[in-house]
Amino acid sequence: MDRKIEKKKWTTQKLIWISLGVIFIAVVLYTTIWGDHRSKFNVQRERISIETVTEGNFQDYITVTGTVVPSRTVYLDALEGGYVEEVLIEEGSIVKKGDIILRLSNANLYLSIMNQEADLADQMNNLRSTRLSMEQNKLNLKQQLMDVNYQLVTQERDYLSKKELFEKDFISREEYLKSQETYDYYVNYKDLLLESQATDSLFRAVQIEQLENSVINMGKNLDMVREKLESLNLRAPIDGQLVAVNAEVGEAKSAGQRLGEINVTDSFKINMEIDEHYISRTHRELVGEFDFAGSTFQLEITKIYPEVQNGRFSVDLEFSSEQPANLRTGQTFRIKLELGESSEALLLPRGGFYQSTGGQYIFVLSADESYAEKRDIRLGRMNPRYYEVLEGLSAGEKVIVSSYANFGEADKLIMK
Repeated sequence: MDRKIEKKKWTTQKLIWISLGVIFIAVVLYTTIWGDHRSKFNVQRERISIETVTEGNFQDYITVTGTVVPSRTVYLDALEGGYVEEVLIEEGSIVKKGDIILRLSNANLYLSIMNQEADLADQMNNLRSTRLSMEQNKLNLKQQLMDVNYQLVTQERDYLSKKELFEKDFISREEYLKSQETYDYYVNYKDLLLESQATDSLFRAVQIEQLENSVINMGKNLDMVREKLESLNLRAPIDGQLVAVNAEVGEAKSAGQRLGEINVTDSFKINMEIDEHYISRTHRELVGEFDFAGSTFQLEITKIYPEVQNGRFSVDLEFSSEQPANLRTGQTFRIKLELGESSEALLLPRGGFYQSTGGQYIFVLSADESYAEKRDIRLGRMNPRYYEVLEGLSAGEKVIVSSYANFGEADKLIMK
């Protein structure tokens, strides 16, 4: 008799598949809930630069290329316009104070001098004529006074004589009064002449003073015009090197136009351009130094140009120690410029990562150096070798300092 065989519900094979399914679901759930979802990027270790964060003395300085320039440049401008008649000294030549560099010509200026000379001559003639007229008037008045004095003496004698005769009744009253009236007339006439002489003398003196002042002023104006004529000869105001001559024979130049430049050749300064990042920390009296011919020379910032062009601004430095011998305009030196005092700090070596991150984050290697994770940091000062770390890193940690240009938005780097 046949026996019915019951089919097993939980076979070994079925249990294995169920177990694998449960494990798979568990892995998926774990990965979904607790897994690392950060974007990753594989990098070749030999293609990156790794440095260690250290603790040490941070020297607050920058190294900038400076250019030797003359300590003083004098610009030559045309005081009067004209045509370039002759260029006597070529650019690049050494000149002495007073040397004529070039000559201009100006026909209108010559004509102006001739007209003013003619006006001055007329005014001087007027002055001479007025003085001569005054002398003639003085002589005429003197002559008139002499005549009046003579008449007074005669009439006084006649008057006194007739008065005595009238008192003795030897002459008529009318004859006596007539002699008295004649005498009084000459007395009054003399007073009038004296008053006229004083008034005329005062008037003539004022007139002569005005004419003399006019002549003096015209003479001064003429001297000024002659100085303008002399300024057509462009002279070197100082000893130095003529570095530029902006003039060609026959060329027209207007007043105020730049004609050339002279550099002082016995003293120099250093001009350099600094990144605008340091503009708030740069001020007068900051010190710098550079090495030349086996010696170190000290500098000091004396002038800061506030204009920022192409992300840089300029400063002038003058020697605070003895100036090196044999300096030449255009020489360049690497200047170490101190921005502040040294202090203890966490030091992060400089690298290309800063251009990509702006110093906001960095990739820090794990203890076994198998991967690197992005970490936010805060940097402070910088010098040519190090950044000062303010937050986010500890001494001994290793970081990637090479460029992050190829990492994209990755948060984790896998070392290969």
